[in-house]
Amino acid sequence: MPSYTVTVTTGSQWFAGTDDYIYITLVGSKGCSEKNLLDKPFYNDFERGAVDSYDITVAEDIGDIQLIKINKHKYWYKDDWYCRHITVKTPAGDYLEFPCYRWISNDKEIDLREGTAKLVTHDVTQIHKQHRRKELEDRQKQYRWKEWHPGFPLSIDAHCHSDLPHDIQFDSEKGVDFILNYTKAMENLFVNSFMHMFQSSWNDFADFERIFVRISNTISEYFIQHWKEDFMFGYQFLNGCNPVEITKCTKIPENFPVTQEMVELCLERKLTLQQEIELGNIFIVDYKLLDGISANKTDPCTMQYIAAPICLLYKNLENKIMPIAIQLNQTPGPENPIFLPSDAEYDWLLAKIWVRSSDFHVHQTVTHLLRTHLLTEVFAIGMFRQLPAVHPVFKLLIPHVRFTIAINTKAREQLICECGLFDKAMGMESKEDIPYYFFRDDGMKVWDATLNFAKDVVDVYYDSDKTVCEDSELQAFVKDVYVYGLRDNEGSGFPKMIKTKEKLIEYLTLVMFTASGQHAAVNFGQYDWCSWIPNSPPTMRCPPPTNKGEVTIEYIIESLPDRGRSCWHLGAVWALSQFQDNELFLGLYPDEHFVEKRVKKAMAKFRKNLEDIISFIQERNKNKKLPYYYLSPDRIPNSVAV
Repeated sequence: MPSYTVTVTTGSQWFAGTDDYIYITLVGSKGCSEKNLLDKPFYNDFERGAVDSYDITVAEDIGDIQLIKINKHKYWYKDDWYCRHITVKTPAGDYLEFPCYRWISNDKEIDLREGTAKLVTHDVTQIHKQHRRKELEDRQKQYRWKEWHPGFPLSIDAHCHSDLPHDIQFDSEKGVDFILNYTKAMENLFVNSFMHMFQSSWNDFADFERIFVRISNTISEYFIQHWKEDFMFGYQFLNGCNPVEITKCTKIPENFPVTQEMVELCLERKLTLQQEIELGNIFIVDYKLLDGISANKTDPCTMQYIAAPICLLYKNLENKIMPIAIQLNQTPGPENPIFLPSDAEYDWLLAKIWVRSSDFHVHQTVTHLLRTHLLTEVFAIGMFRQLPAVHPVFKLLIPHVRFTIAINTKAREQLICECGLFDKAMGMESKEDIPYYFFRDDGMKVWDATLNFAKDVVDVYYDSDKTVCEDSELQAFVKDVYVYGLRDNEGSGFPKMIKTKEKLIEYLTLVMFTASGQHAAVNFGQYDWCSWIPNSPPTMRCPPPTNKGEVTIEYIIESLPDRGRSCWHLGAVWALSQFQDNELFLGLYPDEHFVEKRVKKAMAKFRKNLEDIISFIQERNKNKKLPYYYLSPDRIPNSVAV
């Protein structure tokens, strides 16, 4: 009688093992095996991290294996089991791999397909077609769209982390509880001693240094010594936490009436402002997005203020980006002066602080939250709803959305909800010729490596543009993202359908890069650049100055966050800058969703390209006082998980 060897691998995360009864049925093209109990006498099967093998004998030839069915029945209490994968050795000596990578609950049957990726058009048997259809029907019941807040992209329909499908929950809620992490941060940073003075002001800039006694950080320590310098102010637009706002200035905006006379002392080439613009030496950062935004009113005892500044920057003869003019609000006029480097020291310093505060708000709400966290969640939900596990795009993207829905749900629970941690700290509701723009330069290297990887994988499964167009599941995924996730917003720039391989490769690259490189670049430097409160104030307690020559050091200190909000802020940026204990970095795919040799070869090539980027960045950073490493692939997690 034909005999098969079934090898089962249990996950290594917490509580992955089970004492329940596990049954397997082999479904072949000619028939099915009996329902076999997987059990070794006097042996504890399915322990966490275990690899267990079993021999199964069938009465007659069942043909080619189509599916395997897994059943779990309760032994004595609720005991979910995490199955990584199952391997079946056939009587002919062939090895078939069945990826699982999911939790199996009590009395739940799941069907697994052999791991070779298949497009919907590749399935010819009725059993495979039915399995594919049933999987998506079940997923669409689990993964439902919901409006969390008007104007935001749609998110998962779940009130809290425990409401999520088990497969996308964190392995341990404790590790990603923002309240617990914040408390841990406060202990590590030794700032609890300030909390009894919650609403009191600091005495001077040196007073802020007292909260840095426990953490050694090369960048923040260097930054404290140089934060007032114009060079350091300009440098952050290139390589700080929010390196995406700076653009080339082709014309001075009408609502920003900077004149030649105002800036001529800063123009080192002795050219006119217009000539410098034409040469590409003038840049601009405009926070008009904040115009009209209401300040945070959750604390009735403290007034808070928002500005919408415009900042003009100049590439000088040393190729440094220097600020040359700042207007703190969008409407010009006598009470909205343009501040200049030639103004009184504290006038100019406070103008720069206001820009940094505005940059912090845009970074947290738009660059970080909206354009990495929420956008990646949209792709994740669309993927689960429209792509079965056997689809190559599902297999490609699943590592890059790991824990993203979970971290966003946690954030909506504890961080960005009304009276969440953000409310306690914050005060609001084209390639360019720029030197030393490491975010851009390193980002392009990581983008190209990711694009080449996506191309290699797409080439395995799509032989033509016609194949792309005919992939109904792919098109349903793209449409679901656009119509529901992005709310049919043409301004989003995303397509409603994809017609060519080239566009598919670009689309997949964008998803993977956003979840990995882009998030890493704008998240993990938060402690480096935002821990020094005067450089990135999360709120301002006095209104922007309306006249020059009246700002004092006392006014600046009174404008900055009080001791309590500074502590909330410091704890938050420290906690958000930490990697997870079980972090998986770019190019590392221990969950083997793909079994094809061509894809595994593409993965190896991807890792080699990433290693070359790591070596390049390490060499460039040698002896730098301000090393840039946020886009080094060994510091880029695969997914948005913090």
